[in-house]
Amino acid sequence: MHPFRAAVEKDDLDAVEAMLAEDVVFTSPVVFKPYPGKAITAAILRGVTRVFEDFRYVREIGDADGRDHVLVFEARVGDRKITGADFLHFDEDGLIDDFMVMVRPLSAAQALAEAMGAQFDRIAEEATGADGS
Repeated sequence: MHPFRAAVEKDDLDAVEAMLAEDVVFTSPVVFKPYPGKAITAAILRGVTRVFEDFRYVREIGDADGRDHVLVFEARVGDRKITGADFLHFDEDGLIDDFMVMVRPLSAAQALAEAMGAQFDRIAEEATGADGS
């Protein structure tokens, strides 16, 4: 099992954040513009844990050199079942420097966009440290 998957499945968000490079770029499945930086990426991932229900990884796909990894997941957003994939690229130091998420079907992606939109003020506060952390 990949260490990122293990950390997510243990709900160890500190370990997840520790695996992110400072210059990581997060590409959302529902927003056009990527989010650069560790703070915003970690805050988005915390927001996702508040939105997804019954989250579980169902498959891992890795390349031979270990720099690219795909984790396929299933979850619910409200009453919508969502299937998606986390595409992870690791830098020379073994940290995630590119994190792209894709989801399906469209109705679930729309539910995800709405749910994450409702979280975004909190996500922005967490990313800037305005929440006191």
